[in-house]
Parts: sequence; structure tokens; C-alpha cells
Amino acid sequence: MSGNAAANGQVVGLSLLLQLQRRMRDSRTLDEAAFIAVNETKSLLSYRQAVLWLADGGVTAISGLPLPERQSPYLQWLTGLCRALPEQSGPFVVDRGALPSRIAAEWQEWWPAASLALPVRHGDGEAAGVLLLAREEEWTEAEQPLAAELAAIYSHACALHVQQRPWLKRLGRSLRRRTVLLTVVALLTAALFIPVRLSVLAPAEVAAKDPFLVRAPQDGVIESFHVRPNQEVTAGQLLFRMDRTNLSARLGMARKAYEVAAEEYRQSAVLALQDDKGKIEMAPRRGRMEERAAELSGASRLLNRLEATAPRGGIAVFSDPTDWVGKGVSIGEKVLMIADPAQAELLIRLPVADAIALAPGTRIILYLSSDPRHPREAVLTSAAFRAEVLPGGVVGYRLKGDFTDTAHLPRIGLSGTAKVYGERVMLGYALLRRPLTAVRQWLGW
Repeated sequence: MSGNAAANGQVVGLSLLLQLQRRMRDSRTLDEAAFIAVNETKSLLSYRQAVLWLADGGVTAISGLPLPERQSPYLQWLTGLCRALPEQSGPFVVDRGALPSRIAAEWQEWWPAASLALPVRHGDGEAAGVLLLAREEEWTEAEQPLAAELAAIYSHACALHVQQRPWLKRLGRSLRRRTVLLTVVALLTAALFIPVRLSVLAPAEVAAKDPFLVRAPQDGVIESFHVRPNQEVTAGQLLFRMDRTNLSARLGMARKAYEVAAEEYRQSAVLALQDDKGKIEMAPRRGRMEERAAELSGASRLLNRLEATAPRGGIAVFSDPTDWVGKGVSIGEKVLMIADPAQAELLIRLPVADAIALAPGTRIILYLSSDPRHPREAVLTSAAFRAEVLPGGVVGYRLKGDFTDTAHLPRIGLSGTAKVYGERVMLGYALLRRPLTAVRQWLGW
């Protein structure tokens, strides 16, 4: 009879285990699975209190009780207890002596004497949480296999309902471990002392090197342009012409005044042959005639200077002819440049906020906006001594550099972004340079 009773008990236990497994498999949400775990496990293992704790969600369910406030002392103690449990592969009886002193001191106040921990794991075997079963009686060895089977069932349910965390969250969980955290902090601290080359980015353009400046020959208005931007010109080619109206009128008046003065001088010369009065008037009239002749000659020379020609061959560098036609200019005002396409340099406008220590020969990389995939190498040749207001209202320094590949120079006028390299510094300084500068300016230090 005793053998039949034992067999019947095993059949009933197996039936309950299969039923619990089916219930967990049919659960639709994590809350439903957690409710089954803390309440229906009692049909197989006897306990007074059960709690399910997950690493991602904390205390998820408590047997026979609604979930209390998370800030309650009871829940905080339970959270501390679950976090303090050692990580093991299978069920184990919780050793109160191995727990932190604060958790162990409050054990009797919140928890039954004997506690069995059933680790719950993700599908990849990583720890997901723990199911704690507590009672007054000690747990026996005979209950361990059944507890291990229940832990496997609950882990399977956890894998179904709890999404696997991405690698970043898994890394964050690993960093909570003290040893790994200290190691990472030490490595990050050491990385701050790695020497790196300090660099800054600044707008840049390809400029003409040693260009010839074509200036306005005199005061006036530009009448017409005879070249286009970036057009190749030859020496002596007409570039632009200034308005002739004022000078033509001035030349006509000078010519008329000269003719009048010449006629007065002729009349005085005729009278000088007849009496002495004509001889007296002859000298001042001759002076007036020579003065008018000089004015006529000057007006003629100015009229001939109304056309600006190219002093040498090259390309015409300027913005747009329509910006100049009809515009009044002063003598000596720059209108355009004649540049040699084979003589180009790099012009960089470095803002004061990004200024670093630079020396001639510093490496520069230019990323053209029209061709960023093919950077151009250059070396620094000069840097402005003091800052000035740059185009756009930004205060900064003008830097100039020469291209290393002189056989394939970019076209004059192209723009882009230049990366200027400075001296070697620690990685920490390179990362914190701008924040440190802002703090110093704010503190006035």
C-alpha cells in the first residue's frame, strides 16, 4: 500500500508540474506569469511568502499581496536582499551570514527564517532575476530537484516575456559590478593621458598667390566690363572702361580755353610790333596760354587712362561685373586681380575661439566643398599677428599655407573646411579644451 501511495504521489506531483508548465506557457503578459510564479508554485513547494525580483523591473510580484509602494521600507529591504544574493547556476538556500550586515540585521523583522532562491535567466543564459520562497522550516535536499525544474520553467517564461536588452544595457549591468567598474574607470582615466595631435576646423578657400591688383585709374564711374570672372586674359587686354562723359566735357572746355588764350597771345604779339603796350601784355598772355596748354594736356592724358588693361597674363579674379558697372570708384580702389593659375595658396580664417598654438610648417588638410572625398595637403606658411574682423563679422586670424602637391593645384576661388593640426597634447586636454576655456572666461581667471 505504501508503494502505491508513493507512486500516486509522484503521479500527482508530475501532473501538477505539467499543469503549472502549461499555465506559464499560456500566460500572455509578464505580470500574469509573475502572478502564477509567486502564487501557484505553492501547489508543489510549501512556503509562506514568495517574491519575484527582476533585474530590469525590481520587485515584480509578491504572493498573496498587491505590490506595495516602491518606496516602502519592506520593498526597499526586499530589493536590497535580492541584489545582494550571489549569482549561482541553480537553486540554493540563502545563507544569512553571507549577506551584508544591514540586510541580515533586518531579516527577522521582514522575512521568514529559511529562504530558497530560484535563479531566473534570459534565453542566452544571463541572469534575469530570482524567485525567493520563504518559510519557517528548513529546506530539504529532496526539494532541490523540483526547485531546479521550476527555475527552468520560469526562465523559459521570462525569455518569452522579457525582451533581451541591447548590448549597451548589458554592458551597463556589467559595469555595476565593482571590479569591472573600477577597471573601466581606470582604463578611461589612463586613456585621458594618451598623447594626440590637437586640431581645429576653420573655413578656408583657395586664393591667388602674389596676384596683381588692378585698381581704379581715377575717380569716376565704371561704364563697362570686358572680361568675365575667372576668364583667362593676356597682357594688354582691355579689362574695363570708365565713363567718359565728365572728362570729355572737361577736355572740350580745356581745348576752348587754350584756343582763346592762344588767340589773345597772337593779338598781343601783333600789337607788340606797333607800340610798347602790346609788348607789356605779351608776357602775361603767353603765360595764360601755356597754362591752358598744360590743362589741355592733362585732360587728354586722363581721358586716355579711362581704359584699364591687363598688365600681365593670367585669370581675372573678381565677383560679378554687374556689381561694378555704374558704381562710383575712387582713384586707387581695388577692382579686380590678375592671378596666375599655377600660383595658388590656402587662405584660412581661424576664429579666435578656436585659436591654438601654431608654427610654420604645421600640417593642414583641406576638404573642398565641391570634392570632399579627395582632401588636399598643405603646410602653414604664415599666421596673422593679431586678430581682425573677418567676413561674416567673426573676429579671427588669417592663416596662409602652401599646397604640397603643386602639380595638381585646386582652382582659385574654391572653398571648403581646413583641418589645422597643432602640437601634441593629452587626450583629456583635447576633449576639455573648449569647456575649460569657457569656464576660465566665466571666472575671469
